[in-house]
Amino acid sequence: MNGAGTGISVLKGLLLSYILTAGLLLLLALALFKMDLTEKPVAIAIIVIYVMATLFAGFITGKKCKSRRFLCGLLTGVAYFAVLAVISVVVKQDAALGSSFFTTLALCAGGGMLGGMLS
Repeated sequence: MNGAGTGISVLKGLLLSYILTAGLLLLLALALFKMDLTEKPVAIAIIVIYVMATLFAGFITGKKCKSRRFLCGLLTGVAYFAVLAVISVVVKQDAALGSSFFTTLALCAGGGMLGGMLS
């Protein structure tokens, strides 16, 4: 696992995962508009989107790493969450560290690590 190559791989994986996230969130918004969904299915769909995106990012990153693919995937999942958390704090100034914060961190890290292991 060399430093520069891993960093570039993580950035590529993150970029592709955020493109995937944006597309899936747009589809969710369309479904919300057309079907008048309640809060619970939307919350579940958002969690599924995060896990799918980090799984994809971990898989992409793991393909580029020669060894310790699970670690590359884990790093990608944590980086995905970090960007997500920073954006959330910037958008919502009074964002607090609640139980969903740590749950989302675990899901993103786990999704990325699983993607790395499957690559």
